[in-house]
Amino acid sequence: MIVLDASAALAWSHKDETTPAIDDVLRRVVSQGALVPALWPTEIANALRVAVRENRISTEIRSELLANLWRLKPVVEEIDLEVVSTRTMALADRHDLTVYDATYLELALRHALLLATTDKKLASAARAEGVEVLP
Repeated sequence: MIVLDASAALAWSHKDETTPAIDDVLRRVVSQGALVPALWPTEIANALRVAVRENRISTEIRSELLANLWRLKPVVEEIDLEVVSTRTMALADRHDLTVYDATYLELALRHALLLATTDKKLASAARAEGVEVLP
């Protein structure tokens, strides 16, 4: 299983962001599964809404992309308020991350899983914490 952040998942949605490495992440998610925090579906939906608003994609393409992402059937882990207030916040402070991004890092650390992200700052923080990063 892989912790899949929204940036990596959304890279499949935009042709200008898809790379062979991102395609490899998709293959790994299909074969191994993905673990995501409860904020992931909302983050994905919002990013695709913005893509429509900015005329990057149509509403029809957005619907298709959402359906394809939901077909991945990621395991969605509920957000624990105590974890957010302690471990997640500490990671955000230590690495100057948003709490949203620190949520993915905390999840990868707690479950000892790889983290798939295209976010350079999050990837750097993950490596500093000893988490293997894809792509």
